[in-house]
Amino acid sequence: MRLLDVSDATRRHGHPAAIAIAARTTGATGGPPAAGTSGAGGETTSAPPIPTRQRRTVTSTVRFRIPDGGEAGTPAELRGTAGEIGADGRAAVRLMVTHRVGTTVEHLRFAQLADALDPGDLVVVNTSAVLPAALDAHGSGPEGPGVRLHLSTEQPGGFWVVEPRRPAGAGTDRMTETPPTRLVLAGGGRAELLAPYPSGTPVSRLWLARLDLPTDTRSYLAAHGQPIRYAHVDRAWPLEAYQSVFSRVPGSAEMPSAARPFTDALVTDLVTRGVTIASVTLHTGVSSQEAGEPPYAERYTVPPATAALVNVARRGGRRVIAVGTTVVRALETTADDRGDAHPGSGWTDLVVTPERGVRVIDGLITGWHEPESSHLAMLEAIAGPDLLAASYTAAVDGGYRWHEFGDSHLILP
Repeated sequence: MRLLDVSDATRRHGHPAAIAIAARTTGATGGPPAAGTSGAGGETTSAPPIPTRQRRTVTSTVRFRIPDGGEAGTPAELRGTAGEIGADGRAAVRLMVTHRVGTTVEHLRFAQLADALDPGDLVVVNTSAVLPAALDAHGSGPEGPGVRLHLSTEQPGGFWVVEPRRPAGAGTDRMTETPPTRLVLAGGGRAELLAPYPSGTPVSRLWLARLDLPTDTRSYLAAHGQPIRYAHVDRAWPLEAYQSVFSRVPGSAEMPSAARPFTDALVTDLVTRGVTIASVTLHTGVSSQEAGEPPYAERYTVPPATAALVNVARRGGRRVIAVGTTVVRALETTADDRGDAHPGSGWTDLVVTPERGVRVIDGLITGWHEPESSHLAMLEAIAGPDLLAASYTAAVDGGYRWHEFGDSHLILP
């Protein structure tokens, strides 16, 4: 087994949407939209694709409700023990294993993952690390309302896609009112909300913003930021709770949480049983989409070595298992319609649906997703509607737990 470490190969490109907003709000002029470059799958661009308010709703046929007590607010390694963040207790979360053939459902612990895999399987992980992307802020007046500003996706020229939210204990709730357009940040920083995002949306949870910070953004977040947290968390867990053993390349607003239960001991177990591990990098934005709202464009890198390993596995009749929907998005972006993987990097706005299907992914390790989340459409593309419905029924009935500290689901052929 080889663990392929990749570096941050993303580059800064001109963002047509940001240029247009700047021209409207400051009187600046901008050139024409930057030309994108197509990847093998036709969804790759060198600059972030510009979303519009006409974006198609993406939904699954699966319907359920998260039961009371079904939201995990404490890291698994700290539940009922004197453990420490990052300890082997992460792998104690439950793992449901489902198979498309026969629609079977099996219940394990994540530490038993190797029992569910075969020698020669290729497991592909995401090496993106989480930034402390939440900033406390308030309106510019002396009595300005408190806001927690979530930085989602960096754009060139000092612009960010952001989400203003209402502080709620250690986490946050969605703002129902229009946020202040000028925000005061700690340490002399300021933020200006320029326009709802996507452009042309009259009311939006997301905004295109300009940041005015006393230092570079990475240093400022290290000094003043905190992890993005939502209302289900039990306390203000530190940044380390939101990293995985594969986190190498800082850039995600939120944790690619499917890999959280992996531990050094589990990786060693997989290695000794003949499982290969490779990597991609995809930097995630905020995960607070409305029901059916598709994800926005995200930066990714598929290294040449990973693409080659995917192709070798597939040609040898071995399975390619993605760890998380982010890995599916990255690999499927550069896959061609013959089912060959290709290296690539840039921005992707690919949304995997049952209609599109998958080209290079055979299985998926993932968490349990919100009702009506667009991720369920991707899962339906991999599992099929009947198996996915049976899985979520079993998860609800069996007391599985949701969110980044929750339990896991392995979908296999």
